[in-house]
Amino acid sequence: MSRVAKNPVLLPKGVEVKQTGRDLTVKGGRGTLAFELGEGIAITQEENVVSVAFDNDKSKALAGTTRALLSNMVIGVSDGWEKKLVLNGVGYRAKADGKSVNLTVGLSHPVDYQLPEGVSAETPTQTEIVVKGIDKQAVGQAAAEIRSFRPPEPYKGKGIRYANAVVRRKEAKKK
Repeated sequence: MSRVAKNPVLLPKGVEVKQTGRDLTVKGGRGTLAFELGEGIAITQEENVVSVAFDNDKSKALAGTTRALLSNMVIGVSDGWEKKLVLNGVGYRAKADGKSVNLTVGLSHPVDYQLPEGVSAETPTQTEIVVKGIDKQAVGQAAAEIRSFRPPEPYKGKGIRYANAVVRRKEAKKK
């Protein structure tokens, strides 16, 4: 059995897991997320502990993934997910306006990125962006798309990077 799938998922207070057929719904204080279970995967719930089980070799490959997705959904509806981005460069700045993020990152035009449904952003300073939401995949995808407008370059380190990322710097050309 998968080592990941062996670990049970603990449900914090206020989080409910409901299974209807193969549809799994996780409901918490921040919202609701849904997931469709693969064939051969079973969920068992005892009070505040949820376990994942499988019945054949084909579903064995999905057991660990299902457990990880379920765990991410539980964390999302209870605490939420967030990714921090940092802008590094002269004149680089960002401003969050409702469902969009306005970026000035050295291009000939300002970039206006529309956030997907269920994802929000805030800018504590002009050079920081915090992307938040309950769906881990949607938050990570939105942060990656914002970063893709100007990824960090290796010579001066200018660009948009994750707050905890280390940019490998190269030495400049020598004469």
